[in-house]
Amino acid sequence: MGADVFATRPDLLGVRTDAILGWPLAEVVAEGPEDELVRTDRAQPALYAIAYALWEALAGAVGRPPAAAAGHSLGEYTALAAAGVFGFDTGLRVVAQRGRAMADAAGLAASGMAALLGADVEVAEGIAADRRETGGRLWVANINAPTQVLVAGSEADIAGLVANARDLGARRAVQLKVAGAFHTRYMDPAAKMLADVLDVVPMAAPEFPVYANVTAEPTVEPARELVEQLTAPVRFAESLQRMARDGVNTFVHVGPGDVTAGLARRCVPDAEVFTVSTLAEVPAAATHLSVQ
Repeated sequence: MGADVFATRPDLLGVRTDAILGWPLAEVVAEGPEDELVRTDRAQPALYAIAYALWEALAGAVGRPPAAAAGHSLGEYTALAAAGVFGFDTGLRVVAQRGRAMADAAGLAASGMAALLGADVEVAEGIAADRRETGGRLWVANINAPTQVLVAGSEADIAGLVANARDLGARRAVQLKVAGAFHTRYMDPAAKMLADVLDVVPMAAPEFPVYANVTAEPTVEPARELVEQLTAPVRFAESLQRMARDGVNTFVHVGPGDVTAGLARRCVPDAEVFTVSTLAEVPAAATHLSVQ
């Protein structure tokens, strides 16, 4: 992951990032071990930094700003940095603190997340509400696509959901390998810490619209919305659909993997979708965008 950008951007992803983080980013990404890299407090800065480097390469190749941007959970920080709301270094510091806070919050209680397949958000909300009414702790955490909703809650509630998904109205529930119940009340301690961090971070008006996870609308108060994001559902499907209604007809996933590209195809079937997960993928996307 990110080998090409680490090799070509030592100015951005070298001594500079290591000094901010207090640990060797390139070394951990390249050499692991895997159980360290997948830790929330390690994975978040790594994904942010690599995605931002890819964004700079794409932006330089295209030569003009995008019509709009959005990011899924952590990706919202990259989108805001790309839009000039805060600088790369500031974003990396905040993301590092966010990762540590979320890891600490997740360690306070056994919790997790599961993907509900074949169930829309109304079904998922009903399942979660019914469970809470009987003493459980279960919430909708991510609305990724019309029939892909993630729920999060206690370890026992997730296990029960996986075992009984079909009876509850979903085709299947798949438990995710994550550290805790993100985007739920389990993250209250992390939200309190993040609010203190963001309270002293200067933020500029975005150079182009960035659609916030918590509202699926262009950001109005980034600091408040980023804090609320930790305990509220990520409304990514709604964000993509709202962007399409506002005139966006091409989406580019920027960062490792291709998950949001797949979500864009499902949420906006008529849109053109590109993936920039490596520097080698920049030219194709840039060529298309340059003639739009």
